[in-house]
Amino acid sequence: MANNFESLDVWKECRIFRNQISNKAKTFPIEEKYRLTDQLIRASRSVTANIAEGHGRYHFQENSQFCRQARGSLTETLDHLICAFDEHYISEIQLNEFRTQYEKCIKLLNGYIGFLQK
Repeated sequence: MANNFESLDVWKECRIFRNQISNKAKTFPIEEKYRLTDQLIRASRSVTANIAEGHGRYHFQENSQFCRQARGSLTETLDHLICAFDEHYISEIQLNEFRTQYEKCIKLLNGYIGFLQK
């Protein structure tokens, strides 16, 4: 296990995803500030926060549980992005770019969960 959560590839990739989402969400209409924008930013932040918190638990079972919560937040984030597409706040190309990064994150997260369970 890595000594610091910041050295985990899964955390690094999810951080990139979180930052991309944060930058895009800032362009959403002002009326979405406390609705979709807030939900999207909170869900994406929850991914990296849960990975970090799990890493700090020092027990693989607790760490695995926080990583499963991170996986749920990651999937919630994708749903919010689909909503942003449906509302025409992002293009299909942008959604597909986010989906590609999501898939990269989910693969790393599933791999990390698998590693923790062994």
